[in-house]
Amino acid sequence: MPQSPIVGASVARKEGRDKVTGQARYVDDMVLPEMLYGGTVRSAVARGKIKDIKFDGDVDWGEFVVVTAKDIPGKNHIALILDDQPCLANGVVNHPEEPILLLAHADPHKLWKAIAAVSIKYEELPAIETIEESERGEEIIWGSDNIFKTFLIEKGNLDAAWENAAHIIEGEYRTGAQEQLYIENNGMIAAFDAEHGLTVWGSLQCPYYVHKAMMALLGLAEDRVRIVQTETGGAFGGKEEYPSMIAGHAALLAMKSGRPVKIIYDRTEDMAATTKRHPSKTRHRTAVDREGKILAGEIEFTIDGGAYATLSSVVLSRGLIHAGGPYYWPNVRIRGKAVATNVPPHGAFRGFGAPQSLFAMERHMDRIAKVVGVSPGEIRRRNFLQPGQTTTTGQVMRDDLDLERLLDRALELSEYEAKKKRFAVVNCSGMKKKGMGMAAFLHGAGFTGSGERYLSSVAGVEACADGSVRVLVSSSEFGQGTNTVLCQIAAETLKISYENVAIAQPDTKTVPNTGPTVASRTVMVVGKLVHSAAIGLRQTLVGAGLIRESYTSEEFQKACSEYVMGSIRGGGDGRPLDLQRCGRRLCGVAGGGQSVASDSGRGPDCGGGRAGDRVCALRESRLGQGSNAQQSDDELHYARLDRSSAGQSLFRREWQSSWRLRRKGYWRIADGWSSAGDCQCRGRRDGHSMLEGSFAAGRPVCRVAD
Repeated sequence: MPQSPIVGASVARKEGRDKVTGQARYVDDMVLPEMLYGGTVRSAVARGKIKDIKFDGDVDWGEFVVVTAKDIPGKNHIALILDDQPCLANGVVNHPEEPILLLAHADPHKLWKAIAAVSIKYEELPAIETIEESERGEEIIWGSDNIFKTFLIEKGNLDAAWENAAHIIEGEYRTGAQEQLYIENNGMIAAFDAEHGLTVWGSLQCPYYVHKAMMALLGLAEDRVRIVQTETGGAFGGKEEYPSMIAGHAALLAMKSGRPVKIIYDRTEDMAATTKRHPSKTRHRTAVDREGKILAGEIEFTIDGGAYATLSSVVLSRGLIHAGGPYYWPNVRIRGKAVATNVPPHGAFRGFGAPQSLFAMERHMDRIAKVVGVSPGEIRRRNFLQPGQTTTTGQVMRDDLDLERLLDRALELSEYEAKKKRFAVVNCSGMKKKGMGMAAFLHGAGFTGSGERYLSSVAGVEACADGSVRVLVSSSEFGQGTNTVLCQIAAETLKISYENVAIAQPDTKTVPNTGPTVASRTVMVVGKLVHSAAIGLRQTLVGAGLIRESYTSEEFQKACSEYVMGSIRGGGDGRPLDLQRCGRRLCGVAGGGQSVASDSGRGPDCGGGRAGDRVCALRESRLGQGSNAQQSDDELHYARLDRSSAGQSLFRREWQSSWRLRRKGYWRIADGWSSAGDCQCRGRRDGHSMLEGSFAAGRPVCRVAD
């Protein structure tokens, strides 16, 4: 058993060796039999009606697969929030580079020539290119007013505060679009057949985003869509929502051709067509007293969403929440809006709206400092949030925070004052000038508001008979360390070596929906779920009497082997459960915040099948809900079953293609439905039995699923 902490220690990255030796397989490294290469014909105008499409006669078009909006079997949109963005333009285009039709061919060189040989005639319409043009409303391109979303934050009595101001300082600040510039360009491979459905491999952040989008676009059931994340060479938010577009294009070509299709963007296409950070305009009007302390303020924050809504409403929300910075505002009004323009839609980028509003806030603080006649550091010290005060959104700062000390430490380590003096002398001569600034900010991790409760994320930890452990999450690795840190958390919680823990490749057929890999939530939110699932696994073994609270790695391995391969007692009537007759995976379920006992008193029945080889614990997120807000290591949280007229519920998210409990009170197990009223059911999949056992003595007798 490791004696020193694993979390926080410097360890070899889980995917590091494969990357440095060249063994890691990115999507462009994959070649499938009879694979075609796909490409996109895009709009050359910002806004207009498509009048005619011509295919040059010098190309043998009979060799090509051609897909238009008419070939879409489902709904022609990329499912996200408002579902307003078409997968392929149908009659009209609303931004340059909008996809109009798709081509595929076995020879990529012929493909590029064919794309250039497609000519499109447009009836051009007046386009909106800036926030100001959109606000004027002379042309309406979205809704009735070109506004995707508005928000308002108000606190205190703003109108009365202006009368006591010694200074009123105003300013306007702008930021432009920004490219994520990940090293690996976007790319996808799709394969489809009538028997197995669709499989997509690609460079992406959020497998279940793509899964949802493919279901809607192609009209497929969830168990006929499989999304697999390949090794991903950087993302920074740029591969959050846009991969659904590329996956849709590859899938449509694959469905029409009956062959796998690969689409890989070159750098030019990637930068021209994909999402960027939202441009912004922020206006500040701030009242301060003679000491420079903030009395009141008005902030107007506007972002350019581009031609379609995509994630703009969420970006706007996060920008507004952060707009006041880490400062105390006794009175404030913050208005925000996201507007439409005829440019490619803007989307996710690290910070998600906050960098734009915080940039404006920090530049404005420097302006206030000049008016008041104090240093930039001093004006921040006088306005930092203190314990007991509230943020602009009314959140009480209950934690012990000392922002002044943090600032002092930063100034000391950077040698700020000394460098400022030195730069002032150096800058008097020569062409090269040097400067140094400061900024303070706050950052919210995870989904805001009720977002995490809505996601109801699920994480799993499974142990094999040999004592090895595997983390099951859809959280993706794209250079930030997800694989490593989640394995560290599982290893430390289970008190085993880091080398004995692996992590599953994000694959919607294999892993549960842990929510998107965004918003700095992976370590804080998913890490806690992995921690809790590991506790559940450990306590299952302790509860079975196979290990004590303190154990060695050898004892853990033996316990896993005995639990998975041997027999244990369970069930309401105390009869033995022969695990040799159960399916391939034994799962202890964790989630919901409370342990549960069955009221049926009956033990589970097991169908025929091979011996199990894994014990698995799942943890469902119920963040912010009662007893789950805090938990100790000696608690094992099982899923809560709430009786109601509608039946019982266990998971709002699903264990893909294996077992799931619907709100109506039924488990869907491969070839049929069974009542889950007493938490028992049976079924078969791929020739192996699956079982959900009853609860006894506050713990599940067994959880088995193939």
